[in-house]
Amino acid sequence: MLFTTTAQFVVLGLALVAGWFFGLASHPGGRKWKERYRTLEAEHKAYREEQERALKERDERIREVEAERDRIAKASPVAANAVTGNTVTEDRPSGHRGWFGWGRDNLSRIRGIDERMEAHLNAEGVKTYAAIEGLSAEEETALEDKLDMERGRIARENWREQATMLREGKEEEHSRDYA
Repeated sequence: MLFTTTAQFVVLGLALVAGWFFGLASHPGGRKWKERYRTLEAEHKAYREEQERALKERDERIREVEAERDRIAKASPVAANAVTGNTVTEDRPSGHRGWFGWGRDNLSRIRGIDERMEAHLNAEGVKTYAAIEGLSAEEETALEDKLDMERGRIARENWREQATMLREGKEEEHSRDYA
């Protein structure tokens, strides 16, 4: 029989431990994994540097474009309004817009404007209460002609006053006066 005495088991154990130590001593010590780790670390560092460089270039370009925009804005007051987005009605608070409003007001809330008329007004570029408020007399008559309405209807139905009330949030007053 093989390994029947205690001394044989001890020698077997010592041989296993010695083999284990010899194997560890002759093993490269994870050199392959260390090399892979260093390679990946170098690649990641190069990627980070490339991205930082791209961000710096982007930021520099943004600064250049903003400086050009400011230079153009200072050169011409008309260009200043176009560049900064200022409008004639900018000092007025804008009406409440819902998520799906996309910058439009519900013009059909104005007495005299139904859904079909609202669609025609939107097609003509009149999409907000502020746009109705800002209509000049000439624009009003031109709009009435384009929409085949009788002349003076906008003034007669007080679209501007209604638009002002709705834009300012005077819902109860509007419903009381124009219901």
